[in-house]
Amino acid sequence: MIPFLDLKAINQRFEAEFQNSFQQFLDSGYYILGNQVKLFEANFAGYCGAKHCIGVGNGLDALRLILEGFKILGKLEENDEVLVASNTYIATILAIKQAGLKPVLVEADFNTYNFDLESLKNSISEKTKAIMPVHLYGQLSPMDKILKISKENNLLVIEDAAQAHGAKVKDGKSAGNIGDAAGFSFYPTKNLGALGDGGAVTTNDDALAEVIKKLRNYGTSTKYVNEILGFNSRLDELQAAFLNVKLPTVDSDNARRRAIAKKYISEIKSEKITLPHYDGSENHVFHLFVVRVKNRNAFIDHLDRNGIGHLIHYPIPPHKQQALSEFSHLSFPNTERIHREVLSIPMSPVMSDEEVNTVILTLNRY
Repeated sequence: MIPFLDLKAINQRFEAEFQNSFQQFLDSGYYILGNQVKLFEANFAGYCGAKHCIGVGNGLDALRLILEGFKILGKLEENDEVLVASNTYIATILAIKQAGLKPVLVEADFNTYNFDLESLKNSISEKTKAIMPVHLYGQLSPMDKILKISKENNLLVIEDAAQAHGAKVKDGKSAGNIGDAAGFSFYPTKNLGALGDGGAVTTNDDALAEVIKKLRNYGTSTKYVNEILGFNSRLDELQAAFLNVKLPTVDSDNARRRAIAKKYISEIKSEKITLPHYDGSENHVFHLFVVRVKNRNAFIDHLDRNGIGHLIHYPIPPHKQQALSEFSHLSFPNTERIHREVLSIPMSPVMSDEEVNTVILTLNRY
């Protein structure tokens, strides 16, 4: 059996360092917003090339606090429209709704799974104030074109970079340092995953960073002095310690993911399987390797019979979710077909060459 993702194997590489980090954490007697969080914030800001990193509880909170921060700064107001991908994970949309803003779903491009740019342009109204591109599956959205559209229409650009740690555009800029701000998740399955929940905001905006530092901690700048209505969403000190251990390996892990992806793309030959679009650059970190098949149930049966792990990302599009029933009347043909046909196959930096070859042989027999 080749697992879809072996988190235990990924994290076993760091076991001795984790134990050392835990002992230091225990010995410090400092458990909330201590030196490990400060160190990680400095390290991750440097990694992304951004001026600021603010550690928060999870990726959903990271996006929400960005939006709440821009509201406090007067750059967004209640019920402003935010353009967001119609095929994203529901968390992106929840962040917009929970911040009192209006998500406007934008059709997906059938090849890249990112925004369809014509649909994006056509979705802009006088109420539109921000674009939230999602770097889905680890591939950067077409940020040069999105930034051009945002500049022409005076819109904020907020990256949902939850799946794209380390992805880079052609000029070398990384996810988290392309738009006005970015939200990251460190959920255990991510390319940089904690051993629990965690998230962060990156930005070059001094005022936004200052506001989010207050928002994550009850709206305080100093203990018991509450300047604004805030939240309780702080990156855990122990998770920060673990992330500090893992951060130096993200680039080499991403390189291994890309090497596996290139092998999959060059050697999977089944005419029934549509492989992901990839230009060979560092703009994709293959958080997931997502293929499309017309008869997904038959494909799943084939993989199950041959012991190949898999997962569907995601089975139900947001506008068909009961929780978002206000969008149920909308039609997004590309998105609906994507959600009907996609399947994620094993992708991990600790996969052996033998496992990769077995996956390829199994898919070629389909």
